Amino acid sequence: MSNNRGRGLQANALGTFDTVVMAIAGSAPAYSIAATTAVLVGAVGLASPAALLYCAIPMLGIALAYSYLSRIDVNAGASYSWVGRTLHPFLGFISGWALVISATIFMVAGSLPAGSMTLAVFDEDLADNTALSTLVGAGWFLVMLLVVLGGARLTVRAQLVMSGVELVILAMFAVLALLHADNARAFDWSWLGFGHFDGVTGFASGALIAAFYYWGWDVTSNLSEETRNSRRTTGLAGLIGVGIVFLLFEVFTIAVNVILSSKQIQDNDANVLAVLGEEVWPGWGGKLLIVAVMLSTIATLETTLIQVTRSLFAMGRDRTMPSALGRVHRRWNTPWVAIAVVGVVALGMFVAANSLGTVGEILSDAISAIGLQIAVYYGLTGLAVVVAYRRMLLKSVGNFVLGGVWPLFGALFMFWIFVESLGELSTSAITIGIGGLAAGLIPMLWYWRQGSDYYRPAKLDAAETVEADYVPAGGDGTRSGTDSLVHEGLPTDF
Repeated sequence: MSNNRGRGLQANALGTFDTVVMAIAGSAPAYSIAATTAVLVGAVGLASPAALLYCAIPMLGIALAYSYLSRIDVNAGASYSWVGRTLHPFLGFISGWALVISATIFMVAGSLPAGSMTLAVFDEDLADNTALSTLVGAGWFLVMLLVVLGGARLTVRAQLVMSGVELVILAMFAVLALLHADNARAFDWSWLGFGHFDGVTGFASGALIAAFYYWGWDVTSNLSEETRNSRRTTGLAGLIGVGIVFLLFEVFTIAVNVILSSKQIQDNDANVLAVLGEEVWPGWGGKLLIVAVMLSTIATLETTLIQVTRSLFAMGRDRTMPSALGRVHRRWNTPWVAIAVVGVVALGMFVAANSLGTVGEILSDAISAIGLQIAVYYGLTGLAVVVAYRRMLLKSVGNFVLGGVWPLFGALFMFWIFVESLGELSTSAITIGIGGLAAGLIPMLWYWRQGSDYYRPAKLDAAETVEADYVPAGGDGTRSGTDSLVHEGLPTDF
């Protein structure tokens, strides 16, 4: 896997606080609540808080898998590298491809609300104009593309501003929602139980949508080559991020159940949070929460761009995709070819999406399709950690539970919701979800035939890594490059 032509990414650009902010921004709390609540309520009704709760437990297992794997392999491709080096290179490629496809679909699914929310700040009626929303959303997308091109430090500075304002607004409204007296219905503990689900398939479809809510915290692992002390930092930040967004999701979903009627939720499918804001604080509330959602959406466009471009960079570097994708800009230390390619593809998809229907319809199918792809690469990563740590699991209770049982449960849960939800999803959602994954077989088989070193990996084994105390890159003569075991203090530039 040693494709050491040219420079690497900018080492040590991000600290712990930066990385936690990126994890929270990746899950996009305000955007997820605004764009996905109507879809979730449509699928499971009053069981929305339960779906988020029961998806959080296995999701923490996957976050633990990322934490443990990032300790023994620092790689911008994250699950693409880990799964390839533990389970099989073909499965590793599919993991990377699932992230690339889901993130690319999200460019459209995320940019449309960014456009409509920006317009809603000025005029509610303009927000329903799909063509205008697409145009404004594409504008925001291009701005974020340039920020990501400008390097990791610029990306984090922009993120601190956007996510900082978003989280302050959300925290304020969480308190206001708790104090709100005019309720559509009284709080009921049964919302956190299994009673409101429509059988097993109903639970699975709710969990699939809930997986989309959480998705994005793993951007911290794609930034591992640019993070200080990344073996510890990236995994910890992912776990903290999942914890914080879980609390926000629960508070706001319960608030939606309590304060809004079913009709209000259905009539405002892509804008539930603004309606909630208007109920809690008439006049200013709706506008402020629209600003929060707008910032959240733009912020998560940025983190998604990082995920897809860093994954493509790792694939280009390994020659499992065109090697040009592995090129890094001399001045900004960013994978500029990958960023340019993603920009062109996403803008083409904006034009296509514009002819498909309303913002709400596009969102619903895209969220379900992305959910399928997330389930695949999260599930494979959960299995990968068990294989990588198999000789370490019985060394301590912590290793056994946190590095084995919990991630394995997370993996099995992801595969289960993938299979169960297939019977519930629309044909277009399944076509986008499964068709997108199947398209990856073409480059996978082509570059496998070309003889990429990625398909002859050095196996990832935690026991050897820990015993060797992180041998520097190329130290054993078998591997080199930034995907090898690198000392904490060594830069990942080459």
